[in-house]
Amino acid sequence: MVKSVYICKFFQIQNETNYQLLTLNQYIIMTKSEEFMEMEAKYGAHNYHPLPVVLAKGEGAFVWDCEGKKYFDFLSAYSAVNQGHCHPKIVQAMCDQAHRLTLSSRAFYNDCLGEWEKYVTEYFGYEKVLPMNSGAEADETALKLARRWGVVKKGIKNDEVKIVCCEGNFHGRTITIITMSNDPESYANYGPMTPGFVRIPYNDPAALEKVLEAEGDKIAGFLVEPIQGEAGVYVPDDGYLKKCYDICHKHNVLFMADEVQCGIARTGKMLACDHENVRPDILILGKALGGGVMPVSAVLADDDIMLNIKPGEHGSTFGGNPIAAKVSIAALQVIKDENLMQNAERLGKIFREEMSNFQSPMIEKVRGKGLLNAIIIRPRNGKEAWDVCLKMRDLGVLAKPTHQHIIRFAPPLVITEAQLREAMELIKSALKSFE
Repeated sequence: MVKSVYICKFFQIQNETNYQLLTLNQYIIMTKSEEFMEMEAKYGAHNYHPLPVVLAKGEGAFVWDCEGKKYFDFLSAYSAVNQGHCHPKIVQAMCDQAHRLTLSSRAFYNDCLGEWEKYVTEYFGYEKVLPMNSGAEADETALKLARRWGVVKKGIKNDEVKIVCCEGNFHGRTITIITMSNDPESYANYGPMTPGFVRIPYNDPAALEKVLEAEGDKIAGFLVEPIQGEAGVYVPDDGYLKKCYDICHKHNVLFMADEVQCGIARTGKMLACDHENVRPDILILGKALGGGVMPVSAVLADDDIMLNIKPGEHGSTFGGNPIAAKVSIAALQVIKDENLMQNAERLGKIFREEMSNFQSPMIEKVRGKGLLNAIIIRPRNGKEAWDVCLKMRDLGVLAKPTHQHIIRFAPPLVITEAQLREAMELIKSALKSFE
């Protein structure tokens, strides 16, 4: 039952503190935040545990709740909003195409997909791209590609193909993907699991060498996150990716990089693999590929890998749709035009230095790369990472715990140094409140 209704006015931002009201016929009747949360609890599946804040507007590095309170967004929809909320060039690309053609399916050609494919393959330096929608779909596509290559090119028997993955991984939520997980919250009670995976420790090239020495003739690929985001922004040792890449090629195994969260300028390079000059055999992208406006994902590889899938053997009704193609081109162009790689690199160093030097009994460690960072929280007086996030919310910064004791900090890459420093003072104030 709706307890109260009020006029929630949407505003056109003039500056950071002043607003210009839209005309009366653009007012939208909406319920209060508590009522939106009640509706989700009553009518929606309980498969998420959101921070209790109801967002109604976003622009750049900021979001507003439906009561009009302004927040720094330090999650960026898990790095899907690298280019900032509602970037005008990306939104314009979406609107322009929406008036022309929204969907054709792949039963026919459209006049946007080929342009996007050319742009994306040249942008990342691959011969072919296969478009999908979500990161999980892209990972599934990469697994299929690797298995097909393993049978057709490497000569592995069809029912003996294996993929190596890492402990602590998070590649999505499908049945096959959760088979790779060692987190009970991901895989428990969803059996039977999909066969064909070998899990090894992350950040351990020797473990990869050992398993490929023993079973390399049956292994098609090694799937790895260059930085494990959901595991708490676990940054591997310098040289880890290059060592694994070399080991894979020594044993004729595909090196597959899941850059869905850490790619597209988030870590200060276009790809996290670029920090070690590693070119994955299969590159998996998503999230920021759609600029926070459309779900767009992709798998890139060269012809020797990609062309093993023939017509009718894989696809997606919405993958490569015209709006997604135009949005993705605009999103990637913004990354370069606005120097977001350089911004992430510079501001990330400031964040880690500032927070590492801040003395708090609740900070155990600060780690990260670019603007993908985390603070490991040391519980104090019964207060944990969730409590810190609630306090930050009260002060105007939104972030979310991962694994109970880690807070991930990943603001949109358009954030300025002044904005970052303002947000850091609020984060410090939240931590001080627990001393």
